[in-house]
Amino acid sequence: VQSGDADMIVKAARDAGARGVLVHQSRGVGIRERLGILGIAVDASKDVISVLVSSEQTDIVASNIFKAGQLDTPARGFLYITPLEKVATYIPEAVKEQLRKKSPVQERS
Repeated sequence: VQSGDADMIVKAARDAGARGVLVHQSRGVGIRERLGILGIAVDASKDVISVLVSSEQTDIVASNIFKAGQLDTPARGFLYITPLEKVATYIPEAVKEQLRKKSPVQERS
């Protein structure tokens, strides 16, 4: 999305139930950067927003993001949704033990 628009989009995602949202800045190298006055490069920096939600939350979160970011307007940004097959992160042993106690499913070896 346009640089500076992330705050309102993050708020919209969180209002729809998204818990974790990641925002980072990027810079495009496409045709738009060469469209400035007299061929001088224009700033092509953007905010990239990543949101991880359950499949049940996908539609409402996406709808809120789409509306807040005015993504139906040309050059405002784009939204895509992709399923997440696997994720990995460090989980402390104490937390894993608590999860094992709460879960009726046995851990695979």
